[in-house]
Amino acid sequence: MRGLLLLTAALSGLAYPVGADESRDGAALYQQNCASCHGVELEGQPDWRRAGPDGRLPAPPHDATGHTWHHGDDILFRITRDGTAAVVGGGYEGNMPGFGDSLSDAQIRAILDYIKSTWPERQRAHQREVTRQE
Repeated sequence: MRGLLLLTAALSGLAYPVGADESRDGAALYQQNCASCHGVELEGQPDWRRAGPDGRLPAPPHDATGHTWHHGDDILFRITRDGTAAVVGGGYEGNMPGFGDSLSDAQIRAILDYIKSTWPERQRAHQREVTRQE
């Protein structure tokens, strides 16, 4: 039976409902949709802070060494659903596509839940605070 879990900030850093099946599948969904750019181990691409020849930044890591945990839930969700260029605006060009046409909102949230589950408590606590201030 598919139950609906409410994963609260106190438990996981997420403050919205995630279906139990999607939550369990977050790691698999990450591997299928994100790992080709962001790395199987969430390590990102080399020199991710330096723009490449095309002027675009490589994919950043989503582990504790990156900056993903500096952003609140809303911005992370919007970047994943709509793509970085749509969120940043102002003519920004990036390589991060939006996945809103291929992933459900619940699947996107499950991926984010998985990513956040890999962070040490310090990064999770910081990210929860940023989310609260959104």
